[in-house]
Amino acid sequence: MFHLAQINVARMRAPLSDPSMKAFVDLIAPINALAEASPGFVWRLRDPNATLGGDPLILVNLSVWESVDALKDFTYRGGHIAPFRTRSMWFAPYGGAHLALWWIPAGTTPSIEDGVARLSLRDRAGDTPDSFSFANIFPAPLE
Repeated sequence: MFHLAQINVARMRAPLSDPSMKAFVDLIAPINALAEASPGFVWRLRDPNATLGGDPLILVNLSVWESVDALKDFTYRGGHIAPFRTRSMWFAPYGGAHLALWWIPAGTTPSIEDGVARLSLRDRAGDTPDSFSFANIFPAPLE
């Protein structure tokens, strides 16, 4: 059995300590709680200092879900959708693949390095069975 791993990264317009980011910061705990209570949620990275390449303005979100549908339901329905729609208030264009989805054996945990490799693969090759987006979903492996 396989689970869906996802990484998404975002370039903040200002540090989390900046007053312009307060509304976003205030949403972090409730949105994380909503994710954890969502059907199909398996795991999420809980490192508040996770960055890419040491850049403090790049936020990293890494999680595991039972299925693509579970992640899509959380992402595009319910309490997550309003902040998702207003993300441009807090985040600037990333300038590369900012989302990657891939299948992992159930019970394993992806690392940030795994996620970065999947983002890099999407940048180089587009959507493939090893790294894809919601626009081009690939099925879980058979074994």
